Amino acid sequence: MNATTLTKADLVDGIYENVNRNRAEVKDIVEDLLNIMKNSIKKDHALLISGFGKFEAYGKTARRGRNPQTDESITLPPRKVVVFRLSRKFREELNG
Repeated sequence: MNATTLTKADLVDGIYENVNRNRAEVKDIVEDLLNIMKNSIKKDHALLISGFGKFEAYGKTARRGRNPQTDESITLPPRKVVVFRLSRKFREELNG
């Protein structure tokens, strides 16, 4: 399977081809949308897009780890991670 990555520029190009706006306006709209999404995840710890999926942020506690180069035991600090879960409808489309 040969996977390609959809970039922000690809999003801008795809929208630009379908709307009556100039490329700079489309780029600003995409940037605004991504900022709204990021702020929602930071503030509410979740972003639900019906028919697509849900982004959720949660905290991980500090844990013990190991430096693979030195085999030294270290403590990894607490951090936040984001997970994405497909909606049931999109999962069915993907696998259907």
